Amino acid sequence: MALVRWEPFREIDAIQRQMNRLFDELIPLTERRSDLSFLPAAELEETPEALLLKVELPGMDPKDIDVQVTAEAVSISGERKSETKTETEGMKRTEFRYGKFQRVIPLPVRIQNTSVKAEYKDGILHLTLPKAEEEKNRVVKVSLA
Repeated sequence: MALVRWEPFREIDAIQRQMNRLFDELIPLTERRSDLSFLPAAELEETPEALLLKVELPGMDPKDIDVQVTAEAVSISGERKSETKTETEGMKRTEFRYGKFQRVIPLPVRIQNTSVKAEYKDGILHLTLPKAEEEKNRVVKVSLA
């Protein structure tokens, strides 16, 4: 019977190669899911006269953004298209997210959806949503017991 020298670092290296192969097989699954997980960040501020909504949509063309406003909610949808670029050498990895998205933002008060103002600048969509007249003048009496 021959004696075999035990080399723990060789075993660790073999485990690391197996883990790398496992993660390489999982990458296509995560890339497919990334198309579904793009959701733009939003910020909503209330003033006495209006609601101010900002939505982060960097790198998008305004013609690829669809905004629909009702008295109770704002729906923003669109598609962030990937750049078509081929690389002949090496590998390309990206953390950018591409694909279709839709976000519906419920509003805390009713608005006049016929008077909405929109501006798209530096990748930020700014919406000014004027409050409905009944919301501006609404006073609630609070009784103290």
